[in-house]
Amino acid sequence: MLPNKLKPADSEKITINLGFVDLGQIDLLVAESFYGNRSDFIRTAIRNQLRSHADAVQQVVARKMLVLGMQHFSADDLRAVQAAGQKLQIRVLGLATIAADVTPELALATIDSIDVLGALQASTEVKAALASRQR
Repeated sequence: MLPNKLKPADSEKITINLGFVDLGQIDLLVAESFYGNRSDFIRTAIRNQLRSHADAVQQVVARKMLVLGMQHFSADDLRAVQAAGQKLQIRVLGLATIAADVTPELALATIDSIDVLGALQASTEVKAALASRQR
C-alpha cells in the first residue's frame, strides 16, 4: 500500500487514566476469566454505557442532523458538488473519510464546514487545509 493511501480503520486507539483500585478490580475480573483482557472489559463497559444512553444519542443525532456511522467522500463526489456550485456542511457521528486523491484545493472549494464526533481520516494536507472549518 502506498504511504499516501488512506485505509479506513475499524477502531481508534485512545488513552485513558484509571485509578489503581479500578484497575485492580479490572485485573481481578480478567484473572478470573470474566474478560479476556483489560481492553475487552473497557470495550464492554463502554458499549453498556452507550446502550443505556441510546435514546439520548438518537435524539441528539436527529436534532443536529448528524450522519450516524461512516461517511466517505471521494474526489468524484467533491467534483460533483463543485460542478453543482454547492458546498458541503459535513456532520458525522462516527467516521468521516476523505479519499487520498482529494487535494486541499478541492476540499476547500467544496467543504464549507466539517463537524466530526469520532474520527476524521484524510491526508495531512487536507486536514490542515480544513482545520479552520472544523468545529
